[in-house]
Amino acid sequence: MKDRLLTFIDALRDVGLPVTMAEAIDAMHAVGVIGVEPEAFREGLAAALVKDEADRPAFDAVFDRFFAVPERRRGRGERPKPAEDAPGRGSGRAGTLPVPTEHPERPSAEPARRPSERHAEFSRHGQQPNRAQRLARDRALLIMPFRTMSPSDAEACEALVAELAQRFRAHLSRRQHAAQRGRLDIRRTLRRSISRGGVPIDPAFRRRRPGRPDLVALCDFSHSVALASEFLIALLTPASAFFRRVRLFAFVDRPVEVSFEGGSLVPHERLDLYARSDFGKVLVAFWNQHEPLLTRSTILLILGDARNNRRPPRADVLGRIHSAVRQATWLNPEPREHWNTGDSTMATYARRCNAVLAASNVRELYAALRHTFRAL
Repeated sequence: MKDRLLTFIDALRDVGLPVTMAEAIDAMHAVGVIGVEPEAFREGLAAALVKDEADRPAFDAVFDRFFAVPERRRGRGERPKPAEDAPGRGSGRAGTLPVPTEHPERPSAEPARRPSERHAEFSRHGQQPNRAQRLARDRALLIMPFRTMSPSDAEACEALVAELAQRFRAHLSRRQHAAQRGRLDIRRTLRRSISRGGVPIDPAFRRRRPGRPDLVALCDFSHSVALASEFLIALLTPASAFFRRVRLFAFVDRPVEVSFEGGSLVPHERLDLYARSDFGKVLVAFWNQHEPLLTRSTILLILGDARNNRRPPRADVLGRIHSAVRQATWLNPEPREHWNTGDSTMATYARRCNAVLAASNVRELYAALRHTFRAL
């Protein structure tokens, strides 16, 4: 069993689960306590090895591959048992089945349904999807591109984004708690160990950078990427407590400050959603009106597809903004293969940013946020 568990853990690592040596030892101890009863065995291993609920489907798939109970083989001379409602079941004499006079038509293949449609069908019939069905729906929504989401998909995704927002907040809380004592200072730790015979029993830590950063988010609300911007603001708002100051701006052809109140976006001025995107004009207006917000403590997030309708991109202004802030990250909701095609000026802007990250679906958007704030 020990060798099989080690092989199982290696398989989990192969599919991307970050299983540490300590977690592997915990899993061994858990199996020794709970035994191999199937459900308890599965849940015990999951409790020891799965840190992120998003990894649970991958865990279940590998578990089923390793520990699925095989069906009992039919013994020699043993006939298969007919189903209760199958023809021929009962005590009557053997006979012949009526021969159909014509071939029944084969049912046509059921068209593929969207995750939100399957969930709505459960609701119509007064049924609640089970845990596996909910996980399958969430997994499909996580990787569904924003540009292909229907209104029902977007509505179903709101609860998922709210859950990810709480997870993102917890992630920042853990990082901040770990950063309170600072990172291990190897040089000072080794120096201290000299007086103790080389045993590093008194570790030294580097002090964390004082103060919380400011966050400024500039989000494109043109029709093609508005949904990604809404989800970005919904993810950021619960994490406001980890920043000294948070300012959110929406734009199509000019920046307008917005706030997220009661699950809805509230613009502080009129925002023309039917205007044509003009990133150059937006950057110039943002720099002229809000330059005092852009300091060495500011983390700037820009979400947009960089499609400028062939107008001047004004990348020089983005360069000034980049020089003023601590970090400038661009999130692009378009698939990577569409970047720098047509009127996209992504390459021009990328040279003035610390990073350009893909955010074409909820999973990529969440990963981009974690990457951006990994040093917070």
